[in-house]
Amino acid sequence: MGKGVLEVHLVDAKGLSGNDFLGKLDPYVIVQYRSQERKSSVARNQGRNPCWNEVFKFQINSDAANAQHKLILRIMDHDNFSSDDFLGEATIDVTDIVSLGAERGTYHLNAAKHNVVLADKTYHGEIKVGITFTAAQVQEDGGTIGGWRHSSFNQ
Repeated sequence: MGKGVLEVHLVDAKGLSGNDFLGKLDPYVIVQYRSQERKSSVARNQGRNPCWNEVFKFQINSDAANAQHKLILRIMDHDNFSSDDFLGEATIDVTDIVSLGAERGTYHLNAAKHNVVLADKTYHGEIKVGITFTAAQVQEDGGTIGGWRHSSFNQ
């Protein structure tokens, strides 16, 4: 169904809930797609309304037509003297983005707000994310352009 690159543009968050013993929140985000994880920088002293403006890339290599594609964004509070605190998470279904990108070559979803919730689904703020999927170009001989299988040394 989809082979290519999923780009996640982590913009910012608003109204995050949580307490920090020594002052303002220092939030960061762990972005997960299946077994791949990326970690944002820590937005030091930015409190409940942090801004990151960072882009993360994930390799997608799925042949299954009915595969579900989900991004999980876990928002954490960095603590120096204790373990980091979980502030909430957002789950984004990117199945349609991957499908449309595979059909059209690329598909871009402008930055949109997603609810940040706890395990019991209580609202804990929102996070703004833009997503782009770019399909890998496949040549007629089945080789992927720019991949390991396509090289002038193999000919």
